[in-house]
Amino acid sequence: MSSLKGASIKHVKAGSLAAQIGLQPGDHILAINDEAVLDIIDYQYLTAEENLKLTIKRPNGRREEELMVSKAYDEDLGIEFATAVFDGLRRCHNRCCFCFVDQLPADMRPSLYEKDDDYRLSFLHGNFVTLTNLRDGDLERIIKWRLSPLYVSVHTTDPQLRTCLMRNSRADQIWRYLRELTEGGISLHVQIVLCPGINNGPHLERTLNDLGKLGPNLASVGIVPVGLTRFRENLLPLRPFTEQEAQECIAQVERWQAYYDQQQGRRLVFLSDEFYLLAGQDFPAYRSYEDFPQTENGVGLARLFLDEFYRLSSLVPSGLEQFRSVMVVTGRLGYPVLKRIMPFWEKVTNLTVKLEAVDNRFFGEGITVTGLLTGQDLQAALGSLLAKAYPPEAREFSRIIIPDVMLRAGTAQFLDDMTVDQLEKHLGVAIKVAPTNARGLIEAVLDKKLKLTKRKVQRSLNLRKA
Repeated sequence: MSSLKGASIKHVKAGSLAAQIGLQPGDHILAINDEAVLDIIDYQYLTAEENLKLTIKRPNGRREEELMVSKAYDEDLGIEFATAVFDGLRRCHNRCCFCFVDQLPADMRPSLYEKDDDYRLSFLHGNFVTLTNLRDGDLERIIKWRLSPLYVSVHTTDPQLRTCLMRNSRADQIWRYLRELTEGGISLHVQIVLCPGINNGPHLERTLNDLGKLGPNLASVGIVPVGLTRFRENLLPLRPFTEQEAQECIAQVERWQAYYDQQQGRRLVFLSDEFYLLAGQDFPAYRSYEDFPQTENGVGLARLFLDEFYRLSSLVPSGLEQFRSVMVVTGRLGYPVLKRIMPFWEKVTNLTVKLEAVDNRFFGEGITVTGLLTGQDLQAALGSLLAKAYPPEAREFSRIIIPDVMLRAGTAQFLDDMTVDQLEKHLGVAIKVAPTNARGLIEAVLDKKLKLTKRKVQRSLNLRKA
């Protein structure tokens, strides 16, 4: 067992069972009841028992130790691990023609170039995986331990086309995997990255027809347009969707939604917000998104935001006691959505709200989502704007508001590693980071918390359930 990496302990909760038996940060758990611990899933299942034998190794220790634990069934040991997988992250072996990582510039943060394709992270964190690197026994393990739901990038059910798209000879096995998983009781959320002229049109027709045959364990199908940066060197030539193609895609998906609604009592297939913005069409009604299963793919986020904003707008005062002016910053894709609520702010006395859309110069203007704007993009756009239109002596607004989706989760860093503090110093203006939802924006603009009744809170949470 000494050859195993084991589970590296990051933190031991004070007073916990782990602390009582002498476990410490830096220790490695190699096995539990003589079974190897390869990931947090193994750990959770194996430690549910009442009597445990932990095989551990101390930092720089020469020998393994065995610790015995007696506890209540399912009682937590009080351990936090450094990672969720202990035997190494499953890397992506594909070379997808639309892979965003392959379109990144050089010299960015190393973690941005890491391409995981690990079904365990799909179950634990909702990461989309392609299933092309499954090992012997993985399918059986997923089904046996009910690792559900999983999030799967399918793109097409045509085996030859999928192999071509992903440049992986194992990509043609997708239908077998999808069928075995759903028949085994595993719920699947499927993603399709749509590339005009490649897997749309008749190819999408086949894919949506095939997927519907998987039955009730196919939970949802989300369709997103390919994202193209300016760093596509030595890659297959791709182009963005035209307005007409986006309109045709919407019409095609609406036909399938009507079909599945009639056959299965659900719409099943959903388009990301980008298609409606590209097509110049309004977003579907709230009920059309059912339980909003794929907001992580930008499916229904605009409808959630708008409906929540209008529900909460009655809590905004008709005027402020002191004059306040703010600038709300967004990307090109988010601008039409936020523009729809601008007339509302004009009714609030003593308040001026300016809305500014920022182009993505870093990745290229073809990337329009707000979450991929960098600190450099904001510095270039807003610095020029402030210098030209708002000299220091005439700057009336009190702060700039940016959504937290621009930052790495849990940090104050943009994708290019610039921090919010650094951007503030460059611009000479205070920056407020707001949650990426209607309530977060309203509270940031007003600089105070909304007083919600329990009913309002619940309705707001229902709108932001994802």
